[in-house]
Formats: sequence, structure tokens, C-alpha cells
Amino acid sequence: KSLSLRARAVVEGFMSGLHRSPRTGFSTEFTEYRQYAQGDDVRFLDWKVMARTDREFIKKFEDETNLRCTFMVDFSRSMEFGGDEAGVKKSDYGRTIAASLAWFLIQQRDAVGLATFDRDVREFIPPRYRQDQLKTILGRLETQPAGQETDLCQALNKMASLVGKRGMIVLVSDYLTPIDELERSLTLFTAAGHDVRAVQVLHPLELDFGFEEAAIFEDMESGQNLILDPRLAREAYLEKIKAHNDVLDDTFSAHGITAFRASTAEPLELVLLRFLQAQPARAVVRQRRSAGRSAA
Repeated sequence: KSLSLRARAVVEGFMSGLHRSPRTGFSTEFTEYRQYAQGDDVRFLDWKVMARTDREFIKKFEDETNLRCTFMVDFSRSMEFGGDEAGVKKSDYGRTIAASLAWFLIQQRDAVGLATFDRDVREFIPPRYRQDQLKTILGRLETQPAGQETDLCQALNKMASLVGKRGMIVLVSDYLTPIDELERSLTLFTAAGHDVRAVQVLHPLELDFGFEEAAIFEDMESGQNLILDPRLAREAYLEKIKAHNDVLDDTFSAHGITAFRASTAEPLELVLLRFLQAQPARAVVRQRRSAGRSAA
């Protein structure tokens, strides 16, 4: 039941060594000296060198943080599907994905942040690397979602104004929402140079519509009821969910967004492995364009 323990269990066994950036900052790994310039922090002056040479030098250090990652996690009502006999809730699965990746990235000294949303951004923790950041993020993710209906575009538009420096944006949602305006909202992030990753979480029953008996189906967000025999409706449903996901995939691909679709029946370790091994889609798009120009 502990999200922290679930995340730790998923992450253990994966390589969590440091990956260092060629950029420089004032961190813990000394790289070289450079001459002091007006405005530099005098705390980093090497007084011993100055005593020997009568020249002022600043110690430069290697910046161990080369990634700023913000997780956007869907806390809307549709994510509450599942649980009990129906298997894992989408909200539990999605929150554990975010918690596991946050744990992994912070082990690598990356800066990690979190935003939760339904119709709007409800909470926002700016990405940082510090000792208590993981505890803060896990504490927010432990909160049981009590959101309303989904408005992914409005939430993305709000986040675009909150996210500052260029980094990675990981969107965790079921994406069961009209996607007509999604393309414009995604452009706000891709045009700013962010590496956007989309994780779609769906329950097996949403993928195969494996219901057997006629029943009253209730929309978890609008409350609308529909009396339905699933055996008669299954074929039409499967066509519609496939068409929806195909348009979603095309939208992500057109914007160079790396996308993953995960069933809540899939082991989380495999999802994490897919995420870490995936080449950014924007790089693939650039490679294809370069190959096209070469062929021309």
C-alpha cells in the first residue's frame, strides 16, 4: 500500500550511477581553474593559488545535474477506473510510474518536479535536486486523487506558463479526452525545446472491452448512464478506441513526442525499462529528415 515502497521495489535492480553533463557549475566535482571576473562569487576563489601566484582564480566544478524533469500526472475521475476485482486502478498505476521514475532520476542527481491536474493544474512542485525533494513528491502522489473531469489542454496551457528552463516533461494520463485541441497545446512545449514523453495508462477492460453481461455503464466524469449489452457493442467500441488511439499516436509522432501505452496488467519494471531505453522521438524525426535530404 505504500507508494514509496512500491517505487523503490520497481527501481531496485536498475543502474543508478551518476551521469554527468559537459556543462559546468558549482557542484562537487572539481574540473579546472579559470581567472576571476568581476561579479564571480568570491566563495569559489582559490586563496592558496592566489597566495602563490598573486593572481585570482575561480575553481570550476562539474555540474552533475544534466536533466530537469517535470511529471504531469492525471488526477481526474476517469483515472479511478479499476480496483478490487477489476484489477489495479489506473490512478495507482500512473502514480507509481511517476514515483518510480522520480526515484530513479533523483538517484542520478537529476532535478525532478511534479504537477497534478484534472481540468486545471491543482498542485505544482518546481523541479529541484535537493535532499527532501523526493519525499515531497511522493507525499503529493500519495494523496488520493479526488479530481473532476479532464481538460488536458487547459492543464497543458497552464503548465506551459509555469515551466521555466528547458527540460523533460512526462505526461501520465489515460488521454480519454477529445484531442482536437491537443496538438496546439503540445506545441507550447515542443516549440520551447522540451523533451516531451507521453505515458498513456489504460485498464485491460478499456482495451478489450471484456465485459460479458448487460449492465448499466456510468461515465465516471459526467455521470451519464447507458444500458448496454457489451457483446453487441464490443466490435463498435474496439473500432472507436483504436481510432482514438491512432489519432493520439499520430499527434505525438507529428510533434516528435516519445509515447508509451501501458496496460495496468503490465509489470511496472517493463514500463520503466521501455522509458529508459527509448530514443527521444524528436531525434528520430531529425534523423529521418536528414536521411531525406541526403537522398534528395
